[in-house]
Amino acid sequence: MSETTSQDAFGLTAIAAGPLERVLVRQRESAVTTAAWRLDLTCDQGTGGIVRIETAAGDTFFRGDGLLLGWSQERLSEIYETLSRPTGGGDGSDLEFMQLG
Repeated sequence: MSETTSQDAFGLTAIAAGPLERVLVRQRESAVTTAAWRLDLTCDQGTGGIVRIETAAGDTFFRGDGLLLGWSQERLSEIYETLSRPTGGGDGSDLEFMQLG
């Protein structure tokens, strides 16, 4: 997990968010498998994840699991946007690239 905050945010304490991960998703109304972004987090209250899904129609929605299962779209969106925001000076200096080969 990368980012940790000890303050009470979103009703959660000591939040640690992992890096964004690309995952495959399939929607009930579609026969096509697409990709989405997943954000895992742990906190004093437990663990959970948020998947951000963008549809072909241009809509974006969120799916929570674990601790975040059943949370509203607005709340999941706010948590996702806050915890997936890059930290640091904004110059990209905190980026780490994988060495492949």
